[in-house]
Amino acid sequence: MVAAENHPVEVRPAHVDEFEAVAGLRWHWELENYPPPAIARDTFTAHFADWAREHTDSHRCMVAVRDRELIGMAWLAVFERVPTPESPLRLTGDLQSVYLIPEARAGGIGSRLVTAVIEQARALDIQKITVQSGTRAIPVYARNGFEASPKLLVADLT
Repeated sequence: MVAAENHPVEVRPAHVDEFEAVAGLRWHWELENYPPPAIARDTFTAHFADWAREHTDSHRCMVAVRDRELIGMAWLAVFERVPTPESPLRLTGDLQSVYLIPEARAGGIGSRLVTAVIEQARALDIQKITVQSGTRAIPVYARNGFEASPKLLVADLT
């Protein structure tokens, strides 16, 4: 592996013409964690890219780019909450689909993606962000201010 300082990584919002490459990251994540999908990769890529383009207001994608290659992603899903008399517009966020290619892990890029999503949430005046995490990533989220909450309950409907 080439030293990271020789190949800097840029973390920034994804461009709409990059959603096919982002779909590739999501595809690789699935292959790392689950049996091969039943859907063809090109079918998934087209669907994913169309979906991402249709949801740019509610799902903001940040990417990590090295040498013009997308090596990581993180998504901020934005939801409106029920208004209150004091807050007519209440937004909440959910950090989703954080992924780095294996050779880019353990170098701080994941934290940079998480930080970029947090900054984006602050710019949107989002006051809380949730995340569902695998065991391996919990320390990354904890270093970036996430903590367990006894008030958050989940009903698995699968």
